[in-house]
Amino acid sequence: MVGVFVVVVLVGGGIGVWTVQRSFPQLSGELTVPGLKNTVTVQRDDAGIPMIEADSATDLFMAQGFVHAQDRFWEMDFRRHVTSGRLSELFGEAQVGTDTFVRTLGWRAVAEEEVELLDEQTLAWYQAYADGVNAYLAERSGADLSLEYAVLGLQNPGYEPEKWTPADSVAWLKAMAWDLRSNLEDEIDRALLATELTPEQLAQVYPPYPYPDNPTILPGETATPAPASVGIATPLESPSIGSADSLVELKKVLADMPALLGRAGSDIGSNSWVVSGEHTESGKPLLANDPHLGPALPSVWYQMGLRCSTVSEECPFDVAGFSFSGMPGIIIGHNDRIAWGFTNLGPDVADLYLEKVSGDTVELDGVAEPLTIREETIKVAGGDDVPLRIRSTSRGPLVTGISPDLGTVASEYPATAELPDGTYELSLQWTALTPGKTPGAIFAVNRATDWESFRAGATLFEVPSQNLVYADVDGNIGYQAPGRIPIRASGDGTIPQPGWTSASGWSGYIPFESLPTLYNPPSGYIVTANNAVQPSGSSTFLTRDWDAGYRAERIVELVDEAIAGGGLTSEDMSEIQADNANAIAERIAPYIADLAPSSNARLGKQLLDGWDHADDADSAQAAYFNIFWRNLLENTFAPKLPDTVPPAGGSQWFQVVGSLLDDPGSEWWNGPDDNIVTRDDALTLALSEAWTEAENLMGSHPEDWSWGELHTLTIRNGSFGESGIAPIEMLFNRGPYELAGGSSVVNAVGWYAPEGYVVDWVPSMRQVIDLADIDSSTWINLTGASGHAFHANYVDQTPLWQKQETRQWPFTPDAVEKAARDTLTLLP
Repeated sequence: MVGVFVVVVLVGGGIGVWTVQRSFPQLSGELTVPGLKNTVTVQRDDAGIPMIEADSATDLFMAQGFVHAQDRFWEMDFRRHVTSGRLSELFGEAQVGTDTFVRTLGWRAVAEEEVELLDEQTLAWYQAYADGVNAYLAERSGADLSLEYAVLGLQNPGYEPEKWTPADSVAWLKAMAWDLRSNLEDEIDRALLATELTPEQLAQVYPPYPYPDNPTILPGETATPAPASVGIATPLESPSIGSADSLVELKKVLADMPALLGRAGSDIGSNSWVVSGEHTESGKPLLANDPHLGPALPSVWYQMGLRCSTVSEECPFDVAGFSFSGMPGIIIGHNDRIAWGFTNLGPDVADLYLEKVSGDTVELDGVAEPLTIREETIKVAGGDDVPLRIRSTSRGPLVTGISPDLGTVASEYPATAELPDGTYELSLQWTALTPGKTPGAIFAVNRATDWESFRAGATLFEVPSQNLVYADVDGNIGYQAPGRIPIRASGDGTIPQPGWTSASGWSGYIPFESLPTLYNPPSGYIVTANNAVQPSGSSTFLTRDWDAGYRAERIVELVDEAIAGGGLTSEDMSEIQADNANAIAERIAPYIADLAPSSNARLGKQLLDGWDHADDADSAQAAYFNIFWRNLLENTFAPKLPDTVPPAGGSQWFQVVGSLLDDPGSEWWNGPDDNIVTRDDALTLALSEAWTEAENLMGSHPEDWSWGELHTLTIRNGSFGESGIAPIEMLFNRGPYELAGGSSVVNAVGWYAPEGYVVDWVPSMRQVIDLADIDSSTWINLTGASGHAFHANYVDQTPLWQKQETRQWPFTPDAVEKAARDTLTLLP
């Protein structure tokens, strides 16, 4: 309580202004940066977005580290404490559980191994970046670095950040991979549902991808065949891994783990598509991309440009786009020759196993093998150190010891699987826990100049696996699926497997040459939206858990319409990104129109009559329909499912409900009483209860209702923004913002139906790149360039993002010079 009182005094008094502003960085004039070889210029526009120009690549990345630290050092410091399992050093014993989890998985240890594998040139660039961060730290400390350090000092006085290292940068890739990790939760949910549903019902809740209705990324005639050794493994008979209660606890443990990109869920995805010059007004390609992630403040992305004053073999960079603060290079964007975008490919790259453990050995094929053991210590601010003993099998770490709940899962296994008594523990095999080449991939892509060199960079992009779309100034477009994707000796990764036999392990990885690829397709465009990559029956197995493809289908529809209208423009691409068409609303509409309800249900039907099925922010119909949709799921489907696996909405439940609409007598439509037995009964009940809820939420005048009133976003700071202390949260959080869009909508502003209508997932940024005139490209970030609360560039882009508007993206030297508001000269 003392801390709260001090913060209130700071904010309320004049000293608060000084405390807040003292960390704002110098943006113009000159600064000396020891370690630079030559002068570097940093030009920023009115949004604070920097373009850095240097004579050498080493100076360029050193300056990038310096500038990232200027705007985002607290974010960088917080992230590295998460990824190294050291949050307890900042916030005390409440974070020991999170640290234990991350240490057990060994994110930091793997990152350090990857640094050791870097070639000399790549390591030099990572080190130059770290040197730039440390040059900034040498001049500032505490509240001079960021307001968060002033607040931290109230509970943890004396904390001083350590110097930055290349491993601090590389470890962030592990957090990104964890948040995009594929289907661990789906494995658990399927097992839970199997305890209460028949196999036929389970198949209805987890339907296959609707190949006849929604598009795949690769058309059938161009799917790349796999060699005979690559394919779908034969399932291995696998008993249940425990009771429903223990599986619930396992799901809870996973949900409680850190999610720096937001809560994992079925609505996390992305849109990215590219159109060749054959179908554009300019005659050159256009590329659009908007990754969907959990909202964060500051945004996970940092916009910037990196330019060598003379592009050469020694200094090959002339690139701009979206970076991660804490990492050198540009993750998504363009250079002077090519452009690229990412969506999550989502292959199944993580499996759980039940292991037979005896002491410090584990059984494999009847042989006791020694576990790998390492000892670590968690340092706790204001508390005693916590020793940690981490054990691993050849597949991966034993995660049972992370919490008593996971121990329960394993201890119940013998009885439920009719196995002899013994000690059973859970292990996790995950591709990100094997050291790889991803840290070098970003530099390779940044300096690529054509399709061949771009694909060479993609071979390094191992974890997390992404859909890469490509375009170049010569008019070519392409798609590549990279990544380290396992081949299973048996099973398809959808349920946990017995670990005491190599028959259930991984037998290798799909070769890069066998991964899906596409170049200059006859259609003249490529659309990715987390939909299935290949047509049904393709032999290269990636996963069974695709998004159902409603976003992809809508994008294809809109692209085709624009082509028929004479060719796409950059504005057309942005309009498609902002599309709010609700596929399930359109699917259900005819069935509602055929009803003859009374009372409130009749009023609801009348309100929906003539609606264009768009989830616009100012739409009363969108507000009412989404309330209806939630009530339909809660009244009709939730009672038939375990409480721990509620109907969440999104593409899965669009598909489930859509498939049942033509079966009006299905038992799924049976409602909470004997009067609800058919589809029409269930729809009528949902219409009626939705009207009552809408009046309770928004008043009795439908003309005043709006979707945005319910569908709001509060952007929260990842550290203090969820402290539970209102005055501190007020310092760092912003919102609420009223938003359009919805779940499984192209404008994918997603919400989680069991918890209401507030926004959980967002387009984290939007970009449209015009290869005919690179300076005509546009971009927008969720928040702003600055991570400093109350800075002018903290959330200055959010109102534009909220209205689906974008900013011009100056890139060429003349355009950057014209847009420059501030110029900072960094001197050696």
